[in-house]
Amino acid sequence: MNYISTRGASPAIGFLDAVLAGLAPDGGLYVPQVWPSFTPEEIASFSGMAYAEVAAKVLGRFAGDEIPSDVLANMTAEAYASFAHPVVTPLTQLYPNVWQMELFHGPTLAFKDVAMQLLARLYDYALAAQGRTMTIIAATSGDTGGAAVEAFRGARHARMAVLFPDGRISEVQRRFMTTTGDANVRAVAVQGTFDDCQTIVKAMFQDDDFRQAVDLSGVNSINWARIAAQSVYYFTAAAALGAPARAVSFAVPTGNFGDAFAGYVAKQMGLPIERIIVATNGNDILARMLQEGRYAKGAVLATQSPAMDIQIASNFERLYFECVGRDGAETARAFTAFNETGGITIPPEALATMRQTFIGMGVNEAETTATIISTFNETGQLIDPHTAVGVCAAQRIGAIEPTTPVVVLATAHAAKFPEAVTEAAGVAPVLPFKAKGVAEREEVYDRLPADSDTIKAYVRAFAAKGMTS
Repeated sequence: MNYISTRGASPAIGFLDAVLAGLAPDGGLYVPQVWPSFTPEEIASFSGMAYAEVAAKVLGRFAGDEIPSDVLANMTAEAYASFAHPVVTPLTQLYPNVWQMELFHGPTLAFKDVAMQLLARLYDYALAAQGRTMTIIAATSGDTGGAAVEAFRGARHARMAVLFPDGRISEVQRRFMTTTGDANVRAVAVQGTFDDCQTIVKAMFQDDDFRQAVDLSGVNSINWARIAAQSVYYFTAAAALGAPARAVSFAVPTGNFGDAFAGYVAKQMGLPIERIIVATNGNDILARMLQEGRYAKGAVLATQSPAMDIQIASNFERLYFECVGRDGAETARAFTAFNETGGITIPPEALATMRQTFIGMGVNEAETTATIISTFNETGQLIDPHTAVGVCAAQRIGAIEPTTPVVVLATAHAAKFPEAVTEAAGVAPVLPFKAKGVAEREEVYDRLPADSDTIKAYVRAFAAKGMTS
């Protein structure tokens, strides 16, 4: 299985090389050269199968012969043994025909754990074989950083620096990044927005000298393995609700588009998905794009769902590439123009193709609060603000066919956002026992300006210290 860049100017590489590279040298994102697929019979067999087993089968299609099947099975078993629920991503019913998929039973109480726990094991396998130690950089709008730190802390072959927007994430989110005490981890509060953090990370990857000097890699959703791992729970949820005999729709609260694109991946592999509702908060670049046909940045708004406070959805490039007929030159032209001007118009045929699967819905702050309240009053479930965005969008849009179940991706535990949930519902969410230690440990992090050169120098110094300091 080979991987190509969305911008068409980098050579095809194998699965493990794509995992370690993160971003392609030409600035594009890696995607499979050919989409693997499952038969309807194979999808039906996922019903009742252990989550780790389904993950091994799905990842096996993307890894090809680069990882022995028994090794991959051990990786997935170890990754998901760290989850508090035996089903890993259980379904609970909220309303008639509306389900919630709980993606928050991992170590840091957010959906990012599902992919990150597996990704850390993929890195360890690949780097051990090559005798390498890499520097991993991550930008986070809240949950990716904590999940990455938890997955890679103490790693033998990787050091990690995670960038987060200062003052724009919850205290619980921050503490998952800043309280480990592991020598191979650094947390940096960037005095700017998440988009500033993400722009700095992309600049690092596009600086060949810097990239080689620190042996750079990335675990943001630009990393293909993250998308592949997230596609697994679309299969398990749909199979549990009757796929492939009937289609399933999904409502995905999203900012960077990786979680929603993972659903597109599952559909390309044969899963009968009726539609994917792209639910955004006030930072509605994706909803506006799907509604109006123009992908254009706005000002980043601070909301009660901070992990979605994003106006540059990096994974959208993957969808654009697919919907312009995998034309790398056109994708490169479009995203160069976007970086220069802040906006591009989607070609009509590409937009029509996108709309065959995706529908966008922006949810404002008042609607988010109202949904937290109504969900608690009507179901007894306390949901976090991100999940509330997804529930609101699902209720407003629903399925095309009334018999089609709609699954809302519950992306974080309510206890990660206690202030917002308590203010809305009048009830304080309880932090799960396994996570209570983060409130007691000392925080260690650095605060730096949103300046690429300053942060590059910081990462260089970190990498130069080696793994023991």
